[in-house]
Amino acid sequence: MSQGALKLYFRLAAASLRAQMQYRASFAMWSAGQFITVGIELLGVWALFDRFGAVKGWRFAEVALLFGLVNVSFALAESFGRGFDTFSTLVRSGDFDRLLLRPRSTAFQVATRDFQFLRAGRLAVGLVMLLWSAAALDVGWTAAKLLLLAGAIAGGACVFYGLIVLQATMCFWTVESIEIMNAVTYGGTEAAQYPLSLYRDWFRRFFTFVVPLGFVSYIPAGALLGRPTVPALPEAARWASPLVGVLFLLVSLRIWRLGERRYQSTGS
Repeated sequence: MSQGALKLYFRLAAASLRAQMQYRASFAMWSAGQFITVGIELLGVWALFDRFGAVKGWRFAEVALLFGLVNVSFALAESFGRGFDTFSTLVRSGDFDRLLLRPRSTAFQVATRDFQFLRAGRLAVGLVMLLWSAAALDVGWTAAKLLLLAGAIAGGACVFYGLIVLQATMCFWTVESIEIMNAVTYGGTEAAQYPLSLYRDWFRRFFTFVVPLGFVSYIPAGALLGRPTVPALPEAARWASPLVGVLFLLVSLRIWRLGERRYQSTGS
């Protein structure tokens, strides 16, 4: 993306935020409702660990780190990926044909068509958990570990954004099977909030090497905490894990372009 396109992207995002903040009471109530909803999920996790103490050696504070990483990353992806999330309506109405006639890339136009900053509640819960777990855990924070933490959030947001792009890409062939991707996106979000070592081997490998949600939280958290991860990876790979998210997003955008070339207009 060129510097001019990037500047335009953030100008449009800022304009969308200002528009949504015109109804501040609605914004606050929506965010508060989501904060409570995600908070209740976290309460269920706390109750589990309060009863059993630890699960396969993982304590609540360590899982809270995973929970925070996943929810901050997912909230960012949802906020900026709303245009792709509602892409099926463009295909159904035939409005996507008009985007093909404009000079900007269709991915850019779809991405800037809609932003949804009402995910502030999920973002707030994730940030609170990150701050609490960072203080509760004996991590020994250094500049390198803080950089890894920030990179894990950015890389995780790229993974979730890439999944939303892939969901939208399916609409070039059908708009009736989006729930398949929802099972991976939202179901994967729930799975990534816990250590992958809790799951079966095929499940771990799927969410590590096919849909790389393991690189959102579990693998970078293992590097931060000095814990071994399953499957075992070289230490350098664990520290470079956020780059996997960027690569996954680039691949997703390339698949989007392949789907776009096969688009034959509405009703075809």
